[in-house]
Formats: sequence, structure tokens, C-alpha cells
Amino acid sequence: MVRVDLITTTLLRRVIADTNWTSANLKRNAITRLATILGAATREGLLTKNPAEMIELPKRSRKEIDPFTLAEANTIIDKLYQHKHWPSLIYGALFEFMFFTGLRLSEALAVRWDVIDMEKRTVHVKRTVALGKVEERTKTGRDRFVLLNDRALRAIQFAREYADRRRHGKGVVTETPFVFPPSKNAEHVKQTSDLHKQWVPVLNELGFRRRPPYNCRHTYATICLMSGLNPAFIAQQLGHSVQMLLSTYARWLNSSSDWSELEKLKIGIKSVSAENPAS
Repeated sequence: MVRVDLITTTLLRRVIADTNWTSANLKRNAITRLATILGAATREGLLTKNPAEMIELPKRSRKEIDPFTLAEANTIIDKLYQHKHWPSLIYGALFEFMFFTGLRLSEALAVRWDVIDMEKRTVHVKRTVALGKVEERTKTGRDRFVLLNDRALRAIQFAREYADRRRHGKGVVTETPFVFPPSKNAEHVKQTSDLHKQWVPVLNELGFRRRPPYNCRHTYATICLMSGLNPAFIAQQLGHSVQMLLSTYARWLNSSSDWSELEKLKIGIKSVSAENPAS
């Protein structure tokens, strides 16, 4: 209960220090929002300067990568395809597509039929869903072509059959340019959080550890790495830099054991003793 023009940087530092933060991200978000509010007060002339500007933001805590196994991914997909409400079956295709292309959720929701090339077996990733709208950009600002494996193609084939059935059915929207439309009367899923309504009940029913749908992307990345695919190729498919890929998924870089990797290092005793001591 401090008057806004009496709030100082020292006061803010004391409040922040006395608060028991449950995570660095929560602390960072609180400071950011406070700075925004005080910034508005400054622009309105209520403050001569923003007292939160001098407070350093804590570094973001890195979230632990927790992908699904291939067997778990297949089980989740199969369960989604068994939904009793037929319009909701499109989510089975959507999650199969995400599990086996590594697209970000916002990118997968924005995929239209015009970017699918069945002859070349590619999807041109160039759109994203943001704040309920489809924008002609990706998260990184760079578009890319992602190769479609057999599982991704199966999801697209199901989506085509689904689109035909929807076209001859009833509803406000019977035709849509989007490959994975929602089961309700809309052209596309408005926000990624809507997917949790389909995702969470399935994980609960299967008894799987709760993880967000974004882990479909992590699952594809780790499966590719453990299968021995070239990291540069995987990074290009995911829209990552190679450095980001290696730092994020270092634990899954090789599917073989650490000892078998170490055996590749040729440092036998004989090779050392055979060398000239002077050298």
C-alpha cells in the first residue's frame, strides 16, 4: 500500500528479496510485469522515472527435456484415434503429425493444404498461430521444408478422409484450408492451449507422466538422434541451429552405450610404448 510516486528501486529490491519465489521464471515474470505497470505510470507523468528499470532480471531456468519413448508415442496416438466422438479423431492425426515431424504446436496448427507437397513428400513450414490468428511467419522468422516420413504421410491421409467427411456433414464450417481443423465449428484451432483438453485426459487414462504437448517435438528430435541421423539435418528439419540442437539434446546424441563409444578411442598401451621415448 505504497503511493506510486513513493515507490523506489530500493523498496522494490527489498520486497523482491523478502519474497519466497517458487522458481526463477516466476520471479522474472513478476518483475517484468511490474516494470511494465510502472513504465505506464511514468509515461502518464505519475513518476519521473521507472524504479524497476534498474532491477536485473534473473536468468530463465532451463526446463528439463522429458521426451516420450517411441512406444509411448505410438500408444498415445492409437488412443487418440479411438475417440468415440468422430470429429475429435482429427486430433489423433494432428498429434501423429507432430510426433513424427517435430513441428512446433503453433506451426502444426497453421498447416494448410497449399503447403503440402505429396509428390516431393514435404511440408513448407511458413505460418504460425499466434493470439488466435494465423501469421505468415515462423517463431524464428525463417521458413523451412520438412520431409514427410511414412507416419506423417499417414496422418495427412487420415486428414484428407476426415476433410471429405466433414465437407458432407453439418456445421457452420464444413470446408477449411487447414489440414488439422478443430472438431468444433471453426477453421483452425485458435491457440495451442486448446490442445490440452484433448491431450491431458489421454495421458491420465494411459497412466503416463504428465507432460505438455510440446514434448511431441522433443520426442521426434530424440528419436532422430538415437537413430543416428545427421545432427545438421535434424537441426534443419526442426528449425534449430546445430549448436542449439546439440546443447539441448546432448544426452540423446548416440543410441549406443557410453562404453562402446569409448572403445572407438584408439589409445592402446602398445601404441604408446612403441613410440620413440625422445619424441
